[in-house]
Amino acid sequence: MEQFGKINFTQALLDGLKTPCYLVNETRIEENLRILKQIQDDAACKILLAFKGFALWNLAPLIRKYLPGVSASSVNEARLGREEFGGEVHAYVPAYSESDFKEIIKYADHIVFNSIGQWQKFKNSVPSNINAGLRINPEHRETKTELYDPCAPFSRLGITLKNFTNNLDNLQGISGLHFHNLCELNSDALERTILEVNKKFSFFFPKLKWINFGGGHHITRTDYDIKRLVRIIKEFKSQYNLEVYLEPGEAIALNTGVLVSTVLDVFNNGRDIAILDTSATAHMPDVLEMPYRPYIFGTDLPDVKKYNYRLGGLTCLAGDVIGDYSFDKPLKEGGKIIFGDMAHYTMVKNSTFNGVNLPSIYTCNSDTDELKLIRQFGYSDYKNRLS
Repeated sequence: MEQFGKINFTQALLDGLKTPCYLVNETRIEENLRILKQIQDDAACKILLAFKGFALWNLAPLIRKYLPGVSASSVNEARLGREEFGGEVHAYVPAYSESDFKEIIKYADHIVFNSIGQWQKFKNSVPSNINAGLRINPEHRETKTELYDPCAPFSRLGITLKNFTNNLDNLQGISGLHFHNLCELNSDALERTILEVNKKFSFFFPKLKWINFGGGHHITRTDYDIKRLVRIIKEFKSQYNLEVYLEPGEAIALNTGVLVSTVLDVFNNGRDIAILDTSATAHMPDVLEMPYRPYIFGTDLPDVKKYNYRLGGLTCLAGDVIGDYSFDKPLKEGGKIIFGDMAHYTMVKNSTFNGVNLPSIYTCNSDTDELKLIRQFGYSDYKNRLS
């Protein structure tokens, strides 16, 4: 059987899992965290866990050993950060309602506003112990997929230079800036972005205490240029003397988890089709949104191996198709399919569409061989979302 991290997918292990399920390797999580901690030490910066990418709060005791806090994009995320993780809680929402703002100031110590209008509306309600910031839009594009590009034309995210300079008289009380335009990119993209940020907004830096370089930094990817990242941060800090934050969504959980599924049925509708007990639209929505073709252990592109199948999800959505794959052996009912790199942007985005259960959540430890069931989901989880 193949390995995940240092976990052997033996038949006994697979038979002991209730599928569909996410299996997160906490040993691999800690390996990623050690990389992030070293960057923090070398560059004298702070790296936050971005809940929008990974929010498995059961691992909070491990994560807070390495990271100083979290970034949140809602009241619920901010509350989770304060109650389960502790440390710093940075909040950014494209627009705060009055009721949400009253709640979020209970939990956050940094609050970032998306527009000058939102800042003007709430600035008198910001407690003195909270650092207020603005999200800027550097209008510099690095992300190829427009769905994930905050600097795409007519973006709703961040304040452009024109809007910023037209409102300089209204910025008293702002202590930091936040920008974000990356998605799964290397440090060269950050370096080009910072050149644009400096060119457009550095005139305001002397009034600030901190700056947030946002997310999209694929720091724990094997080919990521960490030395370049450290140099970029150190050069920026030496020039502007600001505290630097990063909040990568994927880097903490990259290559740390799998989604294990069971084959429910196999038939031929002009080509061989296998129906699984998981779903692209419900359990791994980025497969359809990005879109991308997830890695599956022991498979290859169509026609590379002997047996070819289109893998379909459990819901009635016609497009709930995971992709076409080839296998060394024919698929059979009851067989297991293991999807790689499924810890980030899965558990945080999945749904109970069609009433399908959410996948169970397990953690495992490569060093101790411990396997732990964290959570199972059922009818009450589906029913309680509705009324």
